[in-house]
Amino acid sequence: MANIPAVSVIIPMYNAEKFIRECLKSVLEQTFQDYEVVVVNDCSTDLSRQVVASYVKKFGDRLRIFDNEKNLGPGGTRNKGLQVSRGEYVFFLDADDLIAKDALEKMYDAAKKYDADVLNLTSCQIMSNDGKEVTLQPARKIAANEPLIDVDKDWRMINLIRNNFRWAPWRKFTRRNFLVENELFFPEKIRRAEDVVWTHAVWFFAEKIVHIPLAIYFHREGLPGEHTDKSLAERINFRVGTIVHAVEWLNKFMDRSSFFEANPQYRYPMTKHIAERFFTIILKLTRKVSSAKLYDLLKEEFEKNSAAYNPADVLPVLFTLIVEYQKIMLKNITDNDQRKLEKLLISTKRLKKGKTE
Repeated sequence: MANIPAVSVIIPMYNAEKFIRECLKSVLEQTFQDYEVVVVNDCSTDLSRQVVASYVKKFGDRLRIFDNEKNLGPGGTRNKGLQVSRGEYVFFLDADDLIAKDALEKMYDAAKKYDADVLNLTSCQIMSNDGKEVTLQPARKIAANEPLIDVDKDWRMINLIRNNFRWAPWRKFTRRNFLVENELFFPEKIRRAEDVVWTHAVWFFAEKIVHIPLAIYFHREGLPGEHTDKSLAERINFRVGTIVHAVEWLNKFMDRSSFFEANPQYRYPMTKHIAERFFTIILKLTRKVSSAKLYDLLKEEFEKNSAAYNPADVLPVLFTLIVEYQKIMLKNITDNDQRKLEKLLISTKRLKKGKTE
């Protein structure tokens, strides 16, 4: 293999013993062979690493394993993979997912054809947890049927704010030098939804993105989500920390973006958009909590974490926002209504007038 492979497949791994064999097998069977595989083990406590080690000989010199000294979470683990990778392009593959046999070939050919900084997959295949059911997830609105060449950042920012893009790192086949030279690493202080924040920064800097409806990725759904062993106050506080760190992180990237220097009018809408996106999670957690109980929960948890952010600065604003939206929800949404809270934020003014979508 050449010193610089065409593609680096980066696999962040934590306790993926049940699925990592299938994942690696799908890479091993690729029609495109000019690649390396970088597996970064994030302190797994099961047999994941041993399984990966058993595949080293099958890949020849194309599979390398790295171990984190401490648990870094998905963002930090992907960052390490990016740093040690050598490919012209990088592709992040989750350890419990699969790719079609011609996935690398199709993505590489398209990226070279369009000379794209980022190739963005607008559709994918969704698998059940056991892998027995597979359904196509089509594109939302963008590039549903044919590739769309995106070089207009005004258009891109508007569609970011409207949530017309999906965020997963595995949807992006990206030129490695573009990421490294612009220091587009994942935010390590954010342990969940770090891909959402990272995607915003990538969109800020990319000169050419090609959105393409290649459904060559098989994403496994139905796996365990957010830890439920934490108290409500801890979970709320965790999400508040996400908002604080996300806004801080994005502002640093906007500070050094020539686009935002020339178009400062986008800064506030972008900051508001990312804060509201995470705020909806807090709304879900607090929907049935009384105002008095909520304030006590927040105050107690914030005082434990005063070193991270000043409760006097954050608590009143957060409490006021939650209570205000609780009132709107109680007035306009019944218990049986399953509409997404994201729509509530977008259409608040219409809801206050008694209208619904």
